[in-house]
Amino acid sequence: MKRHPALIELSREHHGALSLARRIALAEVGTTEWNALRTRVLGPFRSELMAHFADEETRLLPLLGDTQPAAVERLLDEHRALKRLLDALKSGEVDAMKKFGTLLSAHVRFEERQFFVLVQEQLPTAS
Repeated sequence: MKRHPALIELSREHHGALSLARRIALAEVGTTEWNALRTRVLGPFRSELMAHFADEETRLLPLLGDTQPAAVERLLDEHRALKRLLDALKSGEVDAMKKFGTLLSAHVRFEERQFFVLVQEQLPTAS
């Protein structure tokens, strides 16, 4: 399905998140790569992610209203869980980054394959 123009930038950001999640999945704990990923996740990516979540929650959720409560609840639950994992990673929890990468990948796929489809149905047809 061709992505509506209002969702294109969010989808581009998703591509970067999937790439990061894959790198996390392949990295070995304690290596230079692992430490660089941890620094990226807790620094610039965290800021980008929080802005991305805020954008989705303020721009997209109102489009669905009360029509898709399960999808909205899943989106919000996963946003909260990802934030908790970032906090755990910052606190030094060893397995938090792998859990974060796994959930990030699943969350992006949910948004792209299901949530954005529901939102796109509510947007005016792009010309």
